[in-house]
Amino acid sequence: MKKQMLGRCPVCTSHLDVTRLHCKSCDTTIEGRFEPCKFCRLPLDQKEFVEVFIKSRGNIKEVERELGVSYPTVRGRLEAVIEALGYRPEPVPKNDPENAKRRKEVLDALNNGEISAEEAVQLLKNQN
Repeated sequence: MKKQMLGRCPVCTSHLDVTRLHCKSCDTTIEGRFEPCKFCRLPLDQKEFVEVFIKSRGNIKEVERELGVSYPTVRGRLEAVIEALGYRPEPVPKNDPENAKRRKEVLDALNNGEISAEEAVQLLKNQN
């Protein structure tokens, strides 16, 4: 098993710089100060989460199943990775009572046969 490059100092948790690169094929060594990629700086548990997320093609249900965690846990881990990569996650919209009322009206109309499933989907998409 290959050792993984550290992205953070094990003593103080600051970002580490890579100062030496070596090619084992031609024995070339390059020295300097190199920034590791953003993903290299993620803690191991976040790297593993990203790998599962990508392997699942972003399908949250598959991520839930593979990791054995709930939807809110998957969302929380995804938000943590987004922040660790230096991005600000967009706030999850609060349930707007008026929007919820309109959604219920659309679903009731669908249930009563007043509109088709396609019309309901379109109406629900237009609410967001």
